[in-house]
Amino acid sequence: MKLINNQLLQERENFDIVIWITASKEMSIAKLQKAIASQIEVTFCGDECETRRAGMLFETLSRKSRFVVILDDIWEAVSLEKVGIPEPSTGIKLVLTTRSIDVCQKMGCRAIKVKPLVEEEAWNLFSEKVGRDILNVTGVEPIAKKIAKRCGGLPLGVITVASSMKGIDNLFEWRNALKELTEHKQSINGLEDEVLQQLQFSYDRLNDPKLQHCFLSCALYPRDRSIGERELVQLWIAEGLVEEMDSRQAEFDRGHTIMNKLLRNCLLEVFRGSDNKRLIKMHDLVRDMALHITSAKPRFLVKAGMGLREPPNVQEWSEDLEKVSLMRNRKLEVLYPSEMSPPKCPILTTLLLPGCGIKSIPKGFFNHMDGLKILKLSRNPIKSLPNSISNLKNLTALLLAYCDHLEYVPSLSKLRVLKELDLRGTKIKEVPHGMENLSSLKYLKLEDFLKNVNEIPSGLLSRLSCLQDLNVGRSLISGKEVSELKKLETFEGSFYDLDNLNMYLQAFHGREDLSQFIILVGKRKWGTEIYTSKRIELWDCDIYPNQIMLPRHIEELHVTNCAYYGPEEYPIFSRFVLSSLGTFSSLQYLVIWQINNMKKLFSPNSMPLNLKELKVSECRDLEEIIASEEIGWEERGRVTMEFCLPELKRVDLEVLPKLKSICSVDAVVVCESLEWFAVKLCPILKRMPLKLPQVLPSSSPKLCIYVDRKKWWEAVTWDDPDIKSLLKPFLSFADKIARNFDEKLFQLKRDKLQLQLKRDELQLKRDELQLKRDKLQLMQLLRDKLQLARVATQLARDEWQLHLKRSNLLISKLKLDNEH
Repeated sequence: MKLINNQLLQERENFDIVIWITASKEMSIAKLQKAIASQIEVTFCGDECETRRAGMLFETLSRKSRFVVILDDIWEAVSLEKVGIPEPSTGIKLVLTTRSIDVCQKMGCRAIKVKPLVEEEAWNLFSEKVGRDILNVTGVEPIAKKIAKRCGGLPLGVITVASSMKGIDNLFEWRNALKELTEHKQSINGLEDEVLQQLQFSYDRLNDPKLQHCFLSCALYPRDRSIGERELVQLWIAEGLVEEMDSRQAEFDRGHTIMNKLLRNCLLEVFRGSDNKRLIKMHDLVRDMALHITSAKPRFLVKAGMGLREPPNVQEWSEDLEKVSLMRNRKLEVLYPSEMSPPKCPILTTLLLPGCGIKSIPKGFFNHMDGLKILKLSRNPIKSLPNSISNLKNLTALLLAYCDHLEYVPSLSKLRVLKELDLRGTKIKEVPHGMENLSSLKYLKLEDFLKNVNEIPSGLLSRLSCLQDLNVGRSLISGKEVSELKKLETFEGSFYDLDNLNMYLQAFHGREDLSQFIILVGKRKWGTEIYTSKRIELWDCDIYPNQIMLPRHIEELHVTNCAYYGPEEYPIFSRFVLSSLGTFSSLQYLVIWQINNMKKLFSPNSMPLNLKELKVSECRDLEEIIASEEIGWEERGRVTMEFCLPELKRVDLEVLPKLKSICSVDAVVVCESLEWFAVKLCPILKRMPLKLPQVLPSSSPKLCIYVDRKKWWEAVTWDDPDIKSLLKPFLSFADKIARNFDEKLFQLKRDKLQLQLKRDELQLKRDELQLKRDKLQLMQLLRDKLQLARVATQLARDEWQLHLKRSNLLISKLKLDNEH
């Protein structure tokens, strides 16, 4: 902002005066008025009221036709009228900086978000502040770059950290600074006072303890990890930071509102994931600030994602701990030394341990954790839970998802306030003891659970009367039991048959539809892609002439491997009715696969008009997609009937050997949003009654037409004789694709062979090199052997010489004795 101010001061031809006021958290209207007055030569006597001062400033500024007012670091919206600043207009400009988007909105400003510095910019700023002479010290620059990167592009952090290191030419101090930054110890001179205190302004300004606790909970997740927005809100709900409401959706709405407040105060960052859902992230320095706060009160122990191999020291499990997060330390394995007495953490409310590789927990670990509310052990290879869990009477969430070795959970009968239970993907062979006593349970996940038991025990679910979110996956349950859950909002599960589906829907008649349902009727043989949150699948069902009831807001319907026993001339889709009067206006995706004895799919008046995708496959008796009406052209006056499907984007017609027509000869299907149209193995289909997006030689609509054979395409007719030539650029043939595939496969095989040949050549060269080395070693061995032989010969000679000397000595001695 100082740079902008200086630049504007140099452009006198554009503005008569530039007023720059650095505001602060404690800035009042009176202080703002005095600061402006000092820059435009207005003198206050001291006894004027706020309104009088505003009038004096307004009068002086109004006489100046061109000026800029810069309000730097504004914390709250300011009334320009009360201050005495004329409203911005031609020649009069207002520029302000703030940490809160709400301030911009309340003051009617166009918000421009300042992005963090990129790595190169941050390094240039750091270099400038720390000084080139220091960076020239041997070994300092690589460490300095890591420290600069650690500041995450926040100019304030870069400047403060660099300034604190200015003049330090000792390599040991630089290494220590990097270590302290990495470990979040704020002992570097000035860092705590300058960075954390300024970042903490936004935190303090929340002025709501629950809002502040929601923010602090974000620091429980690993550094640099994006957090699913729903996951975070779910944590807040479990912690009681979101007040309990009549519905789970209302609680999530409240949680999202809290999230937006934190985002508007720039305490959190948001971006979109691959599925376009919002992901939340904490800036590194903001997280450091949160951890700094939680090092005192409320006290947290956070070592998430730090690659721990050893558990925290016993002393770290202090009595004043409120929350602990060790998540994502995959090689931790041991949570707490079994030989030590259990930790005493009476006010601990949250314990997050997912993905830690924990194989066992000491028996009495939970003995002194009476206040524990949330226990998350998901994705750990633990086989059994200690019995001390049974006495956690304040526990509201027990989350054990995908503990794929878990076989034993102790009795849950005392956990009367438990609201969330997640047993997805465990190896538990039966429902935990006491589960029927969980009268407060709202959220139950049993997907991929009870793999060895095909159904939930009868009568269990109906006793859990508070359930709002139920997921039993492919375990078969009774429609009657589910219908007795009056508070249910989302449901994913499997019914035995169509009678159970009808029973469930009849009980819901007159009640609001679930906000989400994914229901399987029958036994699915393989998984299918899910497009929406309101889906019904019928597998291996017998469809009789009586009507089949479906939820009124259904968005996705799959009918697979079913047998139709109605009149052959009666369209099968007419068998489906909604649970309340209405049309299928919400239906977007329809998949019909392997239906026997079905000749017609739709009647003219049963078409779902908002359909986006239609896939019909392997229905060997199907003759018409939209059935022809009995009434003739003469009675209708030879008017072409149009079926308008404005949302239709994709159509797949596959393996339909008896399909004769898509609709009658006097009708067309208007699908001007179509992007994909595929016809495979429909040999007697000869007419394409489709009105496609406008196709011109110069246009390039999002359209792809895929057919199996060129011969079929040449024989098929379109109502518009010119359309075929126009569609040529968007056309693909299966036989051509097959040839291309064969060519690519051949090329792939050839490349693979060439690669193998290169590998063989390389191996041959390696073998030749090794052979040369072996030869050299052999020659050296022979040399050594020869040398050894020479040494042995020399030794033999020396020994013979010694023997001769001894013999000569003995002879001499004998001669001497004879002489005597």
